[in-house]
Amino acid sequence: QAQVVESGGGLVQPGGSLKLSCEGSGFTFGGYVVSWFRQAPGKEREPISCISHSGYNTNYIDSVKGRFTISRDNMRNTVFLQMNSLKPEDTAVYFCAVQKPLYGRCRDIGGRDGRPEDYDVWGRGTQVTVSS
Repeated sequence: QAQVVESGGGLVQPGGSLKLSCEGSGFTFGGYVVSWFRQAPGKEREPISCISHSGYNTNYIDSVKGRFTISRDNMRNTVFLQMNSLKPEDTAVYFCAVQKPLYGRCRDIGGRDGRPEDYDVWGRGTQVTVSS
């Protein structure tokens, strides 16, 4: 059974850093686009970053560009999200998800490539809280 599990969340002060991990199992991890989404209380789930199956292409929404870095290690079936210069507005539950088609597409995570209906494997999420 295909699944992904997130880890690495926690409480951090504004300006701090966290590194999230998303480990996959039960499928050919290296063949799929993986994306990170987040959902803050009372808000809709928001796509924030994606990485192509090979890791060569990445994409970010404007609000995290320059602060967050997505990467992957297909030998370890893991995608990472390094989050620096965290702000209180980054507080949310962070989810990773696997895009449905083999190889997929990662060019416009804030638009066409961030539609939740195009992802069929979701983790349960990890809480990130940015507060002093």
